[in-house]
Amino acid sequence: MNPWDQRFQGDEYVFGTEPAKALLKLEQYLVPNGTTLVVADGEGRNSVYLASKGFKVTATDYSKIGVDKAKRLAAERNVSVNYMIEDIFERDWPSQQYDNVVAVFIQFVPPTQMTKVLTGLATSVKLNGTLLVHGYTPNQVEFGTGGPPNPEHMYTEAMLHDIYQHLDIQVCEEYIDTLNEGHGHSGK
Repeated sequence: MNPWDQRFQGDEYVFGTEPAKALLKLEQYLVPNGTTLVVADGEGRNSVYLASKGFKVTATDYSKIGVDKAKRLAAERNVSVNYMIEDIFERDWPSQQYDNVVAVFIQFVPPTQMTKVLTGLATSVKLNGTLLVHGYTPNQVEFGTGGPPNPEHMYTEAMLHDIYQHLDIQVCEEYIDTLNEGHGHSGK
């Protein structure tokens, strides 16, 4: 069993069923009602929310158990999402273009693949579309309230500016917040 299937086992939603606080904060930058790819969506909290707001959503995750729970959440909320089990490291990024590409807390990407994955996300966005990337900074390791224990899996503002220097960046900021998103994201 892969580690994500193991993590998502059971009835509880590890990160809750409500959308990520960051998604709510940044939703205003998304192309309204646009075709939207949500990568590494886990148990579906972000894809289900966006579908409920009229976005045409495709969501991916590596975990079959996570995707099954996402489908269940979508059915409970009476929304339609195209779910796919997919390994983010094997995706043919430019194969499809979306109005919006959303990547929230994809902190499992190792440093050796970080630039490839983050650049791939950008190539999947249509002209005048939106790429929304949100995650932890290296300071998160000190807090111990979620995310991986390796600071090299985290983002810095400088790193994102460097990778996305060819894009029109609307928001790129580091901040500290307190989350209550299931037991997976709980605390500072």
